[in-house]
Amino acid sequence: MQSGDMPAAEKALQPLAKERDPRAQFLLGFYVYGNPDSKLFDMSKATPLLLDAAERGYTPAMVPLAGAYADGKGLPKSFTEGYKWLVIAQIWNVPNTEAMMTQMAPELKPEEIAQAKAAAAAFTFKTK
Repeated sequence: MQSGDMPAAEKALQPLAKERDPRAQFLLGFYVYGNPDSKLFDMSKATPLLLDAAERGYTPAMVPLAGAYADGKGLPKSFTEGYKWLVIAQIWNVPNTEAMMTQMAPELKPEEIAQAKAAAAAFTFKTK
């Protein structure tokens, strides 16, 4: 990835991602498939990887996943679901969540923010 050879990065990371290594999923989902500058850009491949990594507690995947929900890229557009992931990320002290929450909040009604916060509080990470 550092050399910009995304096909080689994809080839190296795919076996790890297939075994559900969350770091490999994040790297593939964010840098290889999720980066518009990548020749392999494909949000339909990126977001499922980010979602699985985030659902299993890999915190670096949470903020980009929230953005994917907010933009409707690779997932159904949902500011409520995106905000939920930002709240979860904030609970786990992920940097830069506050700014994104501030940007997303005007898109939501107060009851939708409350719903997202309740969903975040009830969320449990997958273990498998």
